[in-house]
Amino acid sequence: MTARNSKGSDLYCANDSETIFFGVQSKGLSKRDPVGLGGNLDNLRSDWWIITIKAKTDAPVCYVLTLDEVKALCHRSDPAKSSNGKASMWLQPTAYDRPEFREAWHRFGTVVFPEIVEGE
Repeated sequence: MTARNSKGSDLYCANDSETIFFGVQSKGLSKRDPVGLGGNLDNLRSDWWIITIKAKTDAPVCYVLTLDEVKALCHRSDPAKSSNGKASMWLQPTAYDRPEFREAWHRFGTVVFPEIVEGE
């Protein structure tokens, strides 16, 4: 467990031989809302992101994205429209709620652990 809004990954994963490690950032939402990414994309660290909507229901939906995808798909707010005059980054629902990311757990094996696919 991690503290709410703590920096860094929420979960660390490894292959069976513990030769490959990667961090996962988890965002749980009650509904299909934007995901706040802070003011600087350079502060994002986790290799993988899992965005869960309907997180506290019996029917949660998860979206699995890489850090590069999160950065490429983010939206930058207009600092002039912000109460503090600073820009912030957001991942809009239309960016993460896509068929290629929805319940795409298989992506962990094909990208991170290619030996799983080769050894099937």
